[in-house]
Amino acid sequence: MTDLIQLGKQAKESAYQLGLLDTATKNQLLEKMADALEANSAAILAANDKDLAKSDDYGIKETMKDRLRLTEARIKEMAEGIRQVIQLPDPIGEVEKMWKNADGLMIGRQRVPLGVIGIIYESRPNVTTDAASLCFKTGNAVILRGGKEAFYSNQILVKVLQDTLKANDHSPYAIQFIDDTSHAVANEMMRLTEYLDVLIPRGGAGLIQRVKETATVPVIETGTGNNHVYVDKEAQLQMAMDIAINAKVQRPSVCNAIETLLVHQDVAEIFLPKLEAELDGQVEFRGDERALEYLTTAQPATEEDWSTEFLDYILAVKVVDSIEEAIGHINQYNTKHSEAIVTDNYFASQKFLKEVDAAAVYVNASTRFTDGFVFGFGAEIGISTQKLHARGPMGLPELTSTKYIVYGDGQVRG
Repeated sequence: MTDLIQLGKQAKESAYQLGLLDTATKNQLLEKMADALEANSAAILAANDKDLAKSDDYGIKETMKDRLRLTEARIKEMAEGIRQVIQLPDPIGEVEKMWKNADGLMIGRQRVPLGVIGIIYESRPNVTTDAASLCFKTGNAVILRGGKEAFYSNQILVKVLQDTLKANDHSPYAIQFIDDTSHAVANEMMRLTEYLDVLIPRGGAGLIQRVKETATVPVIETGTGNNHVYVDKEAQLQMAMDIAINAKVQRPSVCNAIETLLVHQDVAEIFLPKLEAELDGQVEFRGDERALEYLTTAQPATEEDWSTEFLDYILAVKVVDSIEEAIGHINQYNTKHSEAIVTDNYFASQKFLKEVDAAAVYVNASTRFTDGFVFGFGAEIGISTQKLHARGPMGLPELTSTKYIVYGDGQVRG
């Protein structure tokens, strides 16, 4: 069985060493990691082929295999993600503000690493390099526990990164990999309070819920995406068509795809038949009673459909009487990830932005843009759907904490 205590000790020591590195040194090491990924692409793809060969044994459906699959282009994207992290400002050591109090003390608030970060994730190998680079840049050691679906891919990726660190006289324990995918080890990791400062789960609803119920380590919840597009009565219908199709079918297996389409009754009769014709059988529709009047191939939606993250070519459709009804439906069923309205009415757009409770809220754009890379963060550690500490795509600043630094000249408190 994996010795998590040993991994924790190594990570803690490495985090201390990593905290001593200056920005230039961290960036140089990250650049070498990016180069190493590209140089070892053949070995990485061979390992990924082993995972793909086993995917049917694990019952992975075709849309989810897309998350697992690596290509030369995707490896280049992973390397490019690291290089974008290099270009970003290093938040560590930054003093956000400084002021003098009534006692003449100079008090400042400074950004510092969180320490040791644990990440539990499922079948996305790119999480390995995204997490490793973001944690490294912010002076955090990371312990990665990927799912069995991507075991060989994650293993080789971590080996490439560790070998790069060793070859450049730095501790490889800044980035560690748990080579046991059992639930028992995952549960032990969730309780590793002596060594882990924070735990970040990335995956489906089942994983997120299990971590929330089991962990004693502080958790940053990165959420599932039961997301919506609302087509308002004053929407440009071609724009709405383009946005809805992109948000559903461009990559349905990811958390920023939509699962439900809400359409105002005034445009449903025109919009829904055109959408159905445009998709031409690519998507299975599940509609409420009024949506079924306009969709010839739809099945009746169940109550469960409104709260399901399908991660597949399935779309729940509801016709609503008003923007108030749309917002109410979204706030009842969504997972607080990403929501969009399509409208030319300024007041409707502002009402939607103000009243919808989600980490990212869009006007006239696809929810597919909720992504750390797209937002300019280089990569992301996950998309937080909670409100404490971080919310939305988590980049470098979200992997830091603060401490107060205080300068005096002999003051004592009376």
